[in-house]
Amino acid sequence: MTHRALITNDDGIDAPGLVALADAAARAGLDVTIAAPAAQSSGSSASIMASESDGRIAVDRPTLDTLPDVPTFAVHGGPGLIAMIAARGAFGPAPDVVLSGVNHGANVGRAILHSGTVGAALTGALNGAWAMAVSLDVGMNPSAFHWDVAARAAVELLPLLTSEARGTALNVNAPNRPDPLGIRQCTLAPFGIVQTTVAESDESYVRLAVEELPNVPTADSDAACLAQGWVTITGVDSVTERRIDVTDQLTAGTVDISAAPGASPLSAGSGTR
Repeated sequence: MTHRALITNDDGIDAPGLVALADAAARAGLDVTIAAPAAQSSGSSASIMASESDGRIAVDRPTLDTLPDVPTFAVHGGPGLIAMIAARGAFGPAPDVVLSGVNHGANVGRAILHSGTVGAALTGALNGAWAMAVSLDVGMNPSAFHWDVAARAAVELLPLLTSEARGTALNVNAPNRPDPLGIRQCTLAPFGIVQTTVAESDESYVRLAVEELPNVPTADSDAACLAQGWVTITGVDSVTERRIDVTDQLTAGTVDISAAPGASPLSAGSGTR
């Protein structure tokens, strides 16, 4: 069975990592469609915001020089939106697989919450596709870009991904080197590799900057293994619920959820299980 694959990213339609991933997917036999933001959308998480006119989101139809036969859409919206509307038939039949990347820079640790690359993968998974976010750890001042290494890793991991239940999402990071040590499953670091800081501000503006974190990541984390030269994989979920223990407080009536002044408070514990 040939899987239909959506290739997207958050770096924009002209990003070289997008082309590398789409090319690798096509060579692997997937039925590829490219739909990516018309402009840079890094840090957009799973946002579904877009530029609209009369309720319409503009979509351009560029042709990529190296992939002239692949249907390509430049969407004036972010990657989370693209993954969502792809699942609803915006670019043809809904994709079986959503591949997001190859991102310019690593996406590791719990900071992946903010990544548009990861946001697209999680949105694809939420809508029933197998999904993978793929990133290349280019560092702060790269002298070369090994996009093909990350793209090949993604293709090698496709059988693993599609052997899992639909809705599974993987976060994959590749070192920016031609000879990774291999592929290793890792935990999420409690932080990322870089952080955004406020570099300057006054009453009328704020200017941000990016700096490397001084923290030493835990040994089994994606950040640590990636720094050693491994391709890292981590299974990730979108929003999930967390059970909290409120039984004693509700039974004692210490949580006041009165609707409005003069209204009768809800009975303690009602509606809870």
